[in-house]
Amino acid sequence: MNTKSVYMCFSTDIIHGGHISLIKKAMNLGDLIIGVMTDEAVASYKRYPLVSYEDRKAMFECLEGVKEVVPQNSLSYRENLLKYKPDYVVHGDDWTEGFQQPIRQEVLDTVAEYGGELVEYPYTYGAQYNELEKRAREDLALPDMRRGRLKRAINLKGLVTAMEAHDGLTGLVVEKSAVYSNGSAHQFDAMWLSSLCDSTAKGKPDIELVDMTSRFRTIEDLMEVTTKPIIFDGDTGGRIEHFTYTVRSLERMGVSMVIIEDKIGPKKNSLFGTEVVQTQDDPQNFAEKIRAGKRAQKTRDFMICARIESLILEKGMEDALSRASTYVDAGADAIMIHSRKSDPTEIFEFIDKFRASDTTTPLVVVPTSFNTVTEEEFKDRGVNVVIYANQLMRATVPAIQKVADMILTNHRAKECDDILMPFSEIIRMIPEE
Repeated sequence: MNTKSVYMCFSTDIIHGGHISLIKKAMNLGDLIIGVMTDEAVASYKRYPLVSYEDRKAMFECLEGVKEVVPQNSLSYRENLLKYKPDYVVHGDDWTEGFQQPIRQEVLDTVAEYGGELVEYPYTYGAQYNELEKRAREDLALPDMRRGRLKRAINLKGLVTAMEAHDGLTGLVVEKSAVYSNGSAHQFDAMWLSSLCDSTAKGKPDIELVDMTSRFRTIEDLMEVTTKPIIFDGDTGGRIEHFTYTVRSLERMGVSMVIIEDKIGPKKNSLFGTEVVQTQDDPQNFAEKIRAGKRAQKTRDFMICARIESLILEKGMEDALSRASTYVDAGADAIMIHSRKSDPTEIFEFIDKFRASDTTTPLVVVPTSFNTVTEEEFKDRGVNVVIYANQLMRATVPAIQKVADMILTNHRAKECDDILMPFSEIIRMIPEE
């Protein structure tokens, strides 16, 4: 007598009673194969897993009665279903609605091809399970948990995206924003704390006028309500003695990466290019700053990224490439190349030439000017981090200016109601604890 085969898939960090109940029901149908989503698959549609794929796989292998535990490389079941052709696919009924509906339909279509069947059981909801998820998110927010996730995400996904956040509310927007399509989700991997936007939010010019104590307070505001990794805009890094202190402070707070630019003197925003006097640092002096920062850090997780201003200051491609090599040799964990041209040709040239000699050091870009390039194009060329550096700030000002003008024009607030989010929805974004 041939025993039927059963397939289930899990992404969970913790096996709870609801999972065990569903697994037992599946075992009653036949020999159970459990697919465990890889870390990349989990991170693609929800929070980063607390427990690695290897440990999650071992967790299910310890369950008595499980015949085999295999990787599932994406949200899609199709690859594994065609490989194992189980008689039954078991799942809770929670995916009959929401963004996973296309995944469910794909399962139905796939099992129909070879004569399998989808069996759905009522999904287990309960306050205790919500509490487990809440505790998991709290763990992800801890400095030691958060700090290393950027480096791991780069290694895992190849390319990560970061969106600018300048206070707790914009941090929540970055944290919660997700676009669902064809059963998968696209969301930001990290937050960028820009000195430009931090200064602008305080109504101050971007000339390093906002001191580090104030900027650290912004980090704390973000840390309190979010879980995603933070990339910090360190401007020039200041004097070497000051930079080592900054590194220790950022690392202790749980920041994942600091980016410092190779300029000296009073800060002028790079958007001005050669329109204002800007002085690039001597590459050996900047390299020593990187070395000092690396000596100061206590963990392997924290990253120092060297931002090269050669293209901004029209110093030429060879100067940019030479500096990149020098900074990597000094210990830089990543290189950021910047340009204010809308044509990405020189950025692409730098990437191609840098990758010809260095295939491992992460590359960072900020496509504010060359914004027609997609993330997929950047990834194909060898970029690892794409930072959207100021879009939320730029979206905020026109919106609030328009509301202010409408109220002044109409002498009441009624006319702007249609473009305002109800405060009840804003409140729901804010965690109660």
